[in-house]
Amino acid sequence: MEKKTTSNEFVRGTLKTIVLNLLSEHSRMYGYEITQEVKDRTQGAIALTFGALYPVLHKLEQEGLLLTESVEVDGRTRKYYSLTSPGTEMAQAKTDDLERFVEALKLLLAPKVATSK
Repeated sequence: MEKKTTSNEFVRGTLKTIVLNLLSEHSRMYGYEITQEVKDRTQGAIALTFGALYPVLHKLEQEGLLLTESVEVDGRTRKYYSLTSPGTEMAQAKTDDLERFVEALKLLLAPKVATSK
């Protein structure tokens, strides 16, 4: 049976948090590395496209949450991203918020147990 990927709608709403969280665990990462880490950890359930990822990375950089560093690797320039201090704080806050939301969603979606009177 083919594994289904998560709806892009849900990914779009959490992409900033996903990126911040991954960068809080690694000193620095580049775009392709981020997409592969997400794919590996979710066993393919979440597949990030570069078209979705790079605008988020640029926005986080503009907001002062990320630093970029260009490094030449095998004759090509690779752009690494790392968190600033405010980025580290935002990563924790957004992760906490998302965890609370997921818990609330689980309660909301859980089958309602019939109560007898």
